[in-house]
Amino acid sequence: MASPDAPDPGPARDADIARAAAAIADPSRARVLRALAEGRALPASVLAAEAGVSASTVSGHLALLLESGVVRVEPHGRHRYYRLAGPAVAEALEALARISPPLPVTSLREAGHAHALRRARTCYDHVAGRLGVTLMAALLERGCLEGGDGRFDPGTAQRDRLSAPGQDVTYRLTASGREELAAFGVDADRLRGRRPLIRYCVDWTEQRHHLAGALGAALTDRLFERDWIRRGTRRRVVLLTDAGRTGLERVFGVRPPWD
Repeated sequence: MASPDAPDPGPARDADIARAAAAIADPSRARVLRALAEGRALPASVLAAEAGVSASTVSGHLALLLESGVVRVEPHGRHRYYRLAGPAVAEALEALARISPPLPVTSLREAGHAHALRRARTCYDHVAGRLGVTLMAALLERGCLEGGDGRFDPGTAQRDRLSAPGQDVTYRLTASGREELAAFGVDADRLRGRRPLIRYCVDWTEQRHHLAGALGAALTDRLFERDWIRRGTRRRVVLLTDAGRTGLERVFGVRPPWD
């Protein structure tokens, strides 16, 4: 039941999809959003460099993204930092990436970055790429999660649709999974809140599910805390450490899929 003090949301209305789409549909703004898809807050100067535009130009782009509700700003003293408005924006970007043609690769540096992104990257606040889908598959195989098989299959009865990523298949955390993750340092009972415990994204490079939601974010944070993964020098790239290679195999039975 809604709180009596809650504001009246008014009559139900259709979403203004065109406005959000127009905000994204610009090459420079798309580069800004890809930089923010890592989940971190970044200043305008960094976003200008990522987009390859001047400081004054990126200010105009950021103003439009703010007005459209795609990003939000966080003042820190005299500085302003920008981040995606929430996980739903990251999910929308991931869905668009799956139906978009690849950007042309014009140098060995770009080819190396594309390969690194496919191996392991962040998708907002959780791990994605081959590492992400392999970890999801391991959790399912060990019985930590149940409800699906980790595969993207739009032809199944559940209709795992691109139009509703993370919602068509219902994954559940099992009792044994709760215990196993708690032993690893992820307490699912403390993750209860407004954000769903378990969501998934259809990984745009692997076309399989990777773990999202509060549990996916907490598990990724723990991997960083243990120094099993580290942020790379390039946008969104995640590097698996030697400790991570041995630890993931020992704890979750995960073998790096690129070996």
